[in-house]
Amino acid sequence: MGSLNLPASGLIYLDTSPIIYGVEKTPDFYPLLLPLWQAAKSGQIGLATSELTLLETLVVPLRQKDTVLIDAFERALTAAETELVPISIGLLRDAAQLRADTNLKTPDAIHAATALAEGCVQFITNDPAFRRVTGLNVVVLSDLI
Repeated sequence: MGSLNLPASGLIYLDTSPIIYGVEKTPDFYPLLLPLWQAAKSGQIGLATSELTLLETLVVPLRQKDTVLIDAFERALTAAETELVPISIGLLRDAAQLRADTNLKTPDAIHAATALAEGCVQFITNDPAFRRVTGLNVVVLSDLI
């Protein structure tokens, strides 16, 4: 298993999948992400994600009526070290342009546009489609295992 190379400082964007892996402690990916959570808690780096992530993380626990998991996702996304970035009209315009340029799915275009707008130094995901976006320093977690 490889390791996640984190920048010395800066804001790191988290796609929805790493948040799910962290909260659910997914065996293949949680160990890779531990240094990320520790660096964020110590203030070495910042974490950002879109408000869209709240929607994406809650669907399955809501279907399953899993209130413990719902609470865990909400706590993770509102933690002091995580910036939950609002979806604005400007971001939606930027996402539309990214979608037109790269053929990303709408949610992915919103994530990418958010990361670019926030000046994130790294984008952690498990979806290689984000590599099509110029300006994103994409880390695909499955490449590390």
